[in-house]
Parts: sequence; structure tokens; C-alpha cells
Amino acid sequence: MPIRRIPLFPLELVLLPGNILPLHIFEPRYKLMIQHVVDRSEPFGVVLAIENGIAAVGCTAIVARIHKTYEDGRMDIETLGEAAYRIAELHESQPYLEATVEMLADDLIPVPLAVTEELRTAFAQCHLLIHGSSPSPIDDVPGGSLAYRLAGELPLDLTVVQHLLELRSEFERQRNLIERLNQLLPMLARTREIRSRAGSNGHGLN
Repeated sequence: MPIRRIPLFPLELVLLPGNILPLHIFEPRYKLMIQHVVDRSEPFGVVLAIENGIAAVGCTAIVARIHKTYEDGRMDIETLGEAAYRIAELHESQPYLEATVEMLADDLIPVPLAVTEELRTAFAQCHLLIHGSSPSPIDDVPGGSLAYRLAGELPLDLTVVQHLLELRSEFERQRNLIERLNQLLPMLARTREIRSRAGSNGHGLN
């Protein structure tokens, strides 16, 4: 797999390929880092910050848009996740962290239509319970990951999203996300019922 050296941006979140991440850049080291990658049209690596350091697998990102630059150098930017990587070596020669990374390719295992339909159904049920409405249609993108796109629309635990990022086939990702959503659905239903009872002071219709 291709090897490259990139700046790292540890965050308490998981970015998935194809998903958008808005960022407010205010620390001097990250203002320098973002200026560096913008000037060179290069990616940087978003990686999950954990208790004892950072995760081993992250996602490259590009600066898709700079919404605003402040007088003190702070920036509001929009980034786009590109591809998963595994950290091979860390470097601390710059004010910000860098890493030599191995870019990770997917195993091209076909996804049965029945699996994709089951995932779409579970996602729609979760979306309805969370937002009170059905989701907008999400079309398949050639070469893209439906599992990544749907996971980005839901408030999943970081460990769940990180595991999805580390899986190397879309078939595995969709099966895993179906399992997670089926576990989540009963909890969402209970939460919605509790909120509904609270909103009616505990008195339902007879």
C-alpha cells in the first residue's frame, strides 16, 4: 500500500471517508498546519484522540473550503474525509504532530442487495426515532461507502465509528452497522416513549 508522511490533527471524534467535518482552527500550531496544507494542496490526517494517545487508524482530510479567516489567524473551515490510513511512525520535528502512514485499500467483496436494503431500513427507523422524520433519499455513490455515509448521519458511539473506519470491506461495514443499529433501535424507542410521556405529563390517551 502507498506510504506517505502527513500532518496529524488528533480530535475527540472520528472522521469517515466521504463525510464533511467543519472545524474552527485557533491553536497556533494548527493554524500553521492548516496554512501549510492549504498552500501545498495536500491532505492532513484526522485521528481519534484516546486516553493514552491516538488511535492507530485515521482518515485523511482535505480543506474543501475556508469559510472565514480572522485577523488573528483563526479560521472556520470545511474539510472532507478522503481515505483511511494506518500510522506506521510518529514524528515530532514540527510544532504539530506528523506521521508516516500506510494508506489502506478496501477488499472488493460484493455487497448483496438484501444486506444494503436491510441497512437502509434500519437507518430509516433510527432516523425517524431521533429526528421525528424520515431521512432524505441517499443515493449510492460509485466507489463510495454507504455505511460511512449513513453512520455519519447518526449519533453513534465513537468506538463504533472507529471500528467501521478500520473495517476493510464495505460488506463487513454494512453488516456491522446493521448489527449496531438493531442494538440501538430499542434504546431509541424507549427514549422517545419517555420523552412523549414527559411531554404529556405522563397521561396518555385512553
